[in-house]
Amino acid sequence: MIIDLPKTTSSSVSKKLVQLRNDVGAMTLGRVLTLVIVVDDHQAEEIIEAANDASRQHPCRIVVVVAGNRRGSARMDAQIRLGGDAGASEVVIMRLYGNLAKHGQSVVVPLLLADSPVVAWWPHEFPADLRSDPIAQMAQRRITDSAESRHPREALKRLATQYQPGDTDLAWTRVTLWRGLLAAALDGPPYESVTEAVVAGASDSPSTELLAAWLGLVLKAPVRRVRTKAGAGVVSVRLDRKSGPIDLVRPDGAVATLSQPGQPDRRISLKRRGLAECLADELRHLDDDDVYAATLTRGLKTLRPARQTASAAASRGEAPSTSGARKMATRLARSARAEEALAMVVAPPPPDEGGTTAVKKATAHKRAGEPTPREKALAERPAKKATRGRSTP
Repeated sequence: MIIDLPKTTSSSVSKKLVQLRNDVGAMTLGRVLTLVIVVDDHQAEEIIEAANDASRQHPCRIVVVVAGNRRGSARMDAQIRLGGDAGASEVVIMRLYGNLAKHGQSVVVPLLLADSPVVAWWPHEFPADLRSDPIAQMAQRRITDSAESRHPREALKRLATQYQPGDTDLAWTRVTLWRGLLAAALDGPPYESVTEAVVAGASDSPSTELLAAWLGLVLKAPVRRVRTKAGAGVVSVRLDRKSGPIDLVRPDGAVATLSQPGQPDRRISLKRRGLAECLADELRHLDDDDVYAATLTRGLKTLRPARQTASAAASRGEAPSTSGARKMATRLARSARAEEALAMVVAPPPPDEGGTTAVKKATAHKRAGEPTPREKALAERPAKKATRGRSTP
């Protein structure tokens, strides 16, 4: 259900929601938060779709603030989406024009759910200073995405200087699986300390910066950044230890290989996390992220600029090779398919009850030492031919 309310006010939108609740039912039942999204008009539909997908795990009221043309008279065009057009949420889209486009917080306040947390999300560019932004001030949780900024590294540095409890960034959420795999690899024998870490990733990837900063913070070891082509994201991590390196390599953005001394090589699904998945992950935890805070404010300061390319580091044996990882992934995939095919041949399906009964009947005469019906027929057939031959004149 989509309801358009041109040239309206926040009060009229709120009254319309109350009317719909009375006509349709308790729409706000089970809503756990209010998600306020600040986005440009040409990006709004893609972002709303991602928020709808995330709301299936976290039912909420989504309030989308779209700043339109700031010229002309002030006005607001609103749209309400319910049911299948809103996922597990109710969506209110407010397009602001004229001078009203500078005062998005004034139209948001009447639409906030009572006694529930407020989460603000800037999917692309975020305010120059979140600490003084009116919408950011009313939110308990503030989500940015430095990877979608025009200057990702500068945006990350700005977030570090302005951090306040409740801030988070989707560039950090995207390395959650990487952090889990690396922690699991170190959580087993021989329990040696890491002497150095090498992180390879795109020069425009804030996720690579955050992953390297986190490793330096928790391992208390020097971390070196090496560059790959732009847009590649995180490509590989090498953790050097006395017994040998641990290499986690994702050459194609989908499948990674993990190799470490004394363990068989592994092929791991490590796809890039989608926008809806990352948003749902952040909505699951509304408390302060202390690890992100330490990584952002302290870990980034220890990183040096990436002056070497990943290919040069791999040729010197200082970083894992992406081509070698591709070959390993292919070999492991072929081995898995071969084992699966062999298992299909060796392991026959169990017989059903009817088949078991038929087998028992067919083999009963063998256990008694009697010939089978077919054996009796074959034995009688030559005898009959001989009789016919003797009776013929």
